[in-house]
Amino acid sequence: MAVEMSADTEIINAVSAADTDAQYDDKAKRLLGNKTILAHILVETVDELKGMNPKDVVSYIEGEPFISVVPVEPGLTNVEKEKGGKRIVGLNTENAEINEGLIRFDIIFYVRMKDGISQVIINVEAQKDEPEGYHILNRAVFYVSRLVSSQKERDFVKTNYNDIRRVFSIWVCMNMDENSMAYVHLAKDDLVGSYPWKGRLNLLNIVLIGISNELPERDDKYELHRLLSAILSMELSVDEKLNIIKSEYSIPVDDKLRKDVSAMCNLSQGIRDDEKTKVIMNMHKKGYTPEQIAEIVEKSIGEVEAIIKKREPVLA
Repeated sequence: MAVEMSADTEIINAVSAADTDAQYDDKAKRLLGNKTILAHILVETVDELKGMNPKDVVSYIEGEPFISVVPVEPGLTNVEKEKGGKRIVGLNTENAEINEGLIRFDIIFYVRMKDGISQVIINVEAQKDEPEGYHILNRAVFYVSRLVSSQKERDFVKTNYNDIRRVFSIWVCMNMDENSMAYVHLAKDDLVGSYPWKGRLNLLNIVLIGISNELPERDDKYELHRLLSAILSMELSVDEKLNIIKSEYSIPVDDKLRKDVSAMCNLSQGIRDDEKTKVIMNMHKKGYTPEQIAEIVEKSIGEVEAIIKKREPVLA
């Protein structure tokens, strides 16, 4: 009869899998945080930039995007400091160790508009799949609200509410049933009369992008989906990813991008192997023979037996 894994072994395996997932998430954010890739996302999601060449939009992104360093929590998004005798308020990127364990925006940055004056704040979030514990739109509403409220004393002061910057929270959700994109924003319905209330309905913007498991064919409709699918795919090889990025989207492939894509592919393989190992061990515990397991998981009998021997604790 198969011997069940000890609690210590299960904990070690869980921690290892969690670490692999965390590294995968970090690489995904790093790839999405590439300014050229962000430019491709912006021309498909921000109305004022639609139709522009992504190469031109790169220069509109101010500075380097902040990746996993700015806390979402109220009161912690901004940091105050003195400079030249003046009080300066900026995004909080200095207390990463103090604020260890807090939820942070995946990617956040400012984009200058074509008029050269106005700014938009962009947040991009990467999700490996649709969460089960909460509705993703609810979280997106919270994030976009924080992007507005955190501007107080940073982008506008006192009651100068007309200085509020437009905000976009863009969510890229992988492993979805279909490729999709939805735009959620404020709307005004006149219930009594039609008084022209002053203000901007375009301040709050949420874009939800669903990426299916299959790489979409080349089509203008799915141009952004194909790029994101190629970048985040757990099935494509390094060369396949880089070929699509370079030949179809004219994105320069430098050493850093090549290294990040390669690392992500290795992590993807590790995650697939971990998932297959779980299936093998579960079947083994239920009494399946190595021959039966090998046929189902499409591995050799020798590979299955090696996995079982490695994972199964030695009898005391």
